[in-house]
Amino acid sequence: MKRYLVAVFLLLALQAAAQKKPFSLRVMSYNIHHANPPSKPDSIDLEAIARVIAAQKPDVVALQEVDVRTGRSGKIDEAALLASNLKMHVYFAKGIDHDGGDYGVAILSKYPFAKTEKHALPHNDDPKAEPRVLALTEIRLPGKRTILFACTHLDAQRNHENRVMQVKAINTLLKDQKLPVVLAGDLNAEPGSEPINLLDEVFTRSCTDCAPTIPVVNPRKTIDHIAFVKNNKISVRSHDVIAESYASDHLPVVSVLTIP
Repeated sequence: MKRYLVAVFLLLALQAAAQKKPFSLRVMSYNIHHANPPSKPDSIDLEAIARVIAAQKPDVVALQEVDVRTGRSGKIDEAALLASNLKMHVYFAKGIDHDGGDYGVAILSKYPFAKTEKHALPHNDDPKAEPRVLALTEIRLPGKRTILFACTHLDAQRNHENRVMQVKAINTLLKDQKLPVVLAGDLNAEPGSEPINLLDEVFTRSCTDCAPTIPVVNPRKTIDHIAFVKNNKISVRSHDVIAESYASDHLPVVSVLTIP
């Protein structure tokens, strides 16, 4: 009996130690251009997008420019098909109606969602302004850890005012969350710009001298970002821009974060 109790104690101690060990979370952000390779304007190659993602073996992926049953993409559900192909959980957040279907952002995860939410982001009355959203998920990680993971695609580069409004809304929503928060997406803003300076007040980006992500050939602009709310005790192990020039008009970004 005594040996049994000692064995149980040791097992519990080992489990507790394993739970305290930091967890490495591999995060990917990818604007997939609705799976339309720029070199083939009239085609959809979702398999190419899936191959790019699979090669990086991410734990969680923030996707932008995702089509769900639009005419231009052949009425397929790109979010669901990618999830099925990659054997991941999926949450799609619609931004707008488009070509008979939906268009927005999505989150793929190896681990289950405990909760999913969509938050509309503000925009001005510019007729060219496109409604944007923040997809927010609660993800249960190994070791009894839970994080909030958010994905967004801010308004296009011609509309600076909207990006500023949208970053302020994201900061307000996420800065006081009790769980660790990771944000990823196409922010349509470069380091040093007002939207990124505002983001930096609440978030730490996964790099300070980030490599450019667009265009895919001779990239010049860094507009795809991964970040986490400050004071979460999250740290960055690595940040990479993946040199993949066929599948989309953006280069994918991958960061490995240490989650305490």
